Amino acid sequence: MHINITDIVIIGSVVSLLGTMIGAFLGIIVKNPSKKFIGTIVGFAAGLMLSVVVFDLIPEAINRWSFFNTIIFAVLGVIMMAAVDSRINVEHLNKHLKVAFMAAIGLMIHNFPEGIIMGCGFSAGGSLGIKMCLIIAIHDIPEGLAVSAPLMSSNIKKYKILLYAFITAFPTAIGTFFGAFIGGISESILGICLSVAAGIMLYVVCGEMIPESSRLWDGITSTLGILCGIILGLIIVHVL
Repeated sequence: MHINITDIVIIGSVVSLLGTMIGAFLGIIVKNPSKKFIGTIVGFAAGLMLSVVVFDLIPEAINRWSFFNTIIFAVLGVIMMAAVDSRINVEHLNKHLKVAFMAAIGLMIHNFPEGIIMGCGFSAGGSLGIKMCLIIAIHDIPEGLAVSAPLMSSNIKKYKILLYAFITAFPTAIGTFFGAFIGGISESILGICLSVAAGIMLYVVCGEMIPESSRLWDGITSTLGILCGIILGLIIVHVL
């Protein structure tokens, strides 16, 4: 699959915007979504991301580079994301307006590496970029909810809520361009990018999304959401 950087940025921007805005619309429609509902969605997105990164993204990095180097740079990606996360304090579903804006800022920072992941996926060729787009779009749905739900509870006008959700998705376009550009320089650079992206996704899934899903709803529906996401991820990996 040959695709230029401009097309990659457009696709990455549309995908991120689509997932985030779906989540924002759900927040407006539902107004006060239950913790069970959001916990299940977060768990589903976590399972989907975990499945694709383990069965597709990491093997792709190993094939283009080496097993040892992939592990080293995946660990580096985990460390980088942990360092960023330690400086961000985001309490999802808090009903105060201040926390809603904290969530938006935090999500904007997290959306940049998501764009890098999509850009690197397209640089790798084949269908990896499409798979990354699909899982990130689904992953962005609960992020849109995280921004819109607290704002709805604070009686913010709906058009402003949608505008704020749109702004949080914008850094993905920058990250997509960056990932596509550096990933297309050489096979080694692409291997580094894919490995670091894998580490970032593993941290987001295991360090944030799965614990958040359990915290929101410590019941069987969250577990089923994770398992359904893993199964769908396997289907995506083998069908696309």
